[in-house]
Amino acid sequence: MDPQDHIGLLSVMPAALAIVLAFVTRNTVFSLAVACFVGVITLGNGLMGFPTLLKETLGTTSFSWILLLELFIGTVIAFFQRTGAIQNFTAWVERRALSRVRVQLVAWVMGMFVFFSDYFSPLFVGSTMRGLTDRYRVSREKLAYIADSTSAPVSVMVPITGWAVFISGLLIGMGPIENAAQAMGVFLHAIPFNLYAWLSVLVVGLVIVGVIPLFGPMREAERRAQEEGKVLRDGAEPLVGEELTEIPPYEGVRTSLFWNFFAPVLVVIGVAVGTFIVMNSAKTMEAFLAASVFLGIVMRLQGIPFSDIMKTSMAGMKGVMPAIIILALAYSLNQLSKDMGTANYIVEVTAGWLTPALLPAMTFLIAAVIAFSTGTSWGTFAIMMPLAVPLAFNFSDDMITPLVYATVAAVAGGGVFGDHCSPLSDTSVLASTGAASDHIDHIKTQIPFALAVALLSLAMYLLLGLTL
Repeated sequence: MDPQDHIGLLSVMPAALAIVLAFVTRNTVFSLAVACFVGVITLGNGLMGFPTLLKETLGTTSFSWILLLELFIGTVIAFFQRTGAIQNFTAWVERRALSRVRVQLVAWVMGMFVFFSDYFSPLFVGSTMRGLTDRYRVSREKLAYIADSTSAPVSVMVPITGWAVFISGLLIGMGPIENAAQAMGVFLHAIPFNLYAWLSVLVVGLVIVGVIPLFGPMREAERRAQEEGKVLRDGAEPLVGEELTEIPPYEGVRTSLFWNFFAPVLVVIGVAVGTFIVMNSAKTMEAFLAASVFLGIVMRLQGIPFSDIMKTSMAGMKGVMPAIIILALAYSLNQLSKDMGTANYIVEVTAGWLTPALLPAMTFLIAAVIAFSTGTSWGTFAIMMPLAVPLAFNFSDDMITPLVYATVAAVAGGGVFGDHCSPLSDTSVLASTGAASDHIDHIKTQIPFALAVALLSLAMYLLLGLTL
């Protein structure tokens, strides 16, 4: 489809339908499936258009990558539970006599520490801290919020992540940016202007310590957890299989907190960061494959039978299947949105708003709408960077100015907003999976905070645009 092509207002119907149905039915799989089916019928592809869409979307390298990544992460988490590593970590933290607030602050810091992967971060933080936060009566919704809002917002601000490489790669050839070094320089200078990402991470900490009071559905969820002891609402459906939440530690084998928990995490970080430095590409999936093999060898040396190790690995893979199914349908809906020109339509109807003073604010707003509608931040970057950044250069006489930095940051922040509060987003799905929270409950409790941060960011971009 040509960058200017779309099918008009109908192009936003599948994404809008998926979002509305998700909130009404509380069933994300059903909502996504219906949206995809309606979309292919609207495009005139007939009844066979739906299975054809699935085959073409899921038979790709990008989906194969996330499928393998999730399977290996599920294996690592299952190994953590079978060796008692998470229980050992929980006991280790409890010996520090932490308060309820400090336990949440540990999750907040952990989310920022695992900066190299927005996929691993929410799964790791949620699954690692879940037992501890349950004991301190922290709702699963709040744990998912903490894990979600410290994943993508942090990853988009760190220059040694795939996010930085992708965004800087899109900038090459725009204005005076001629090579990767110059593009990365622009990315680095844009970091202070990424208001939404900074505020998202900060607000989580302020909410935890009580400087910002709870409001909306999150307040009710926390009241329920503290007063009734219910970390999940009655009737909630946690987005994780029982195979991954009910794995008991292997009896009769003494495990080590270092070898069964910290060492595998160091393997993941070492491989991911090491490959980024050497190959200029963080091999996240390979990092978790290495950690899975490492943990399997350690478990065998500790006396756990090989058959049990393989059974645990299979249980871990089964446990992440609910998330994988949602991701598969979300990928299909994203492809459908591209075929229908959803983003092209949104950009076209808002293009007339863009003036030099309004450029950062309108760029953030349009990127946020696209990301929320499609559930993809990287797709939003690919669409908005070639549209907004050349405009910034045009207004700046083809020079790299603060207006350019602010525009790049606005695209990044708007993409992150949609990425971590859209029910179609992979990161929000993984946050629900890691925290074993009901997915729609997570979205409903997080949106008020994300929206408040987005509105504040929009106001600040308006002031910034007028100043620049």
